[in-house]
Amino acid sequence: MARMYSRKRGVSGSSKPLVKEVPKWVEYKKDEIEKLVIKLRKQECSPAMIGTILRDQYGIPSVKQITDKKIIEILKENKMDSKLPEDMLNLVKKAVNVSEHMKTNRKDVHSMRGLLLSEAKIRRLAKYYKKKKVLPADWTYNRERAKLLVQ
Repeated sequence: MARMYSRKRGVSGSSKPLVKEVPKWVEYKKDEIEKLVIKLRKQECSPAMIGTILRDQYGIPSVKQITDKKIIEILKENKMDSKLPEDMLNLVKKAVNVSEHMKTNRKDVHSMRGLLLSEAKIRRLAKYYKKKKVLPADWTYNRERAKLLVQ
């Protein structure tokens, strides 16, 4: 999101080093990493979690440097990718949780505003993904269908 008065986005956040070579201390080969990615996906890990686990537990700094493919590309080759992109799926889960909360707490106007903002983000993302042909052109968001997508 943009800043309130300057109309610019912030620049905080980490960035990867510009080194293109695979570090010498990485012991894993290309096919071993692909097998690890598939194994972690079978354990119901998301692509972001797979990257974090590979970094923290296996000492693999970047899957793309070693395999020349992103984690999502490896999953697509093995037909293990999800129907929705990961960022949209996380937003849909958040919206479903807040809508469940709203059923029991009808007067919680702050959560209602958060739900409306989340749904607006989902619709904007859907518009982008339809343009990029990641989602089908007739895909629309509604709360009832979102519950089925999350389950």
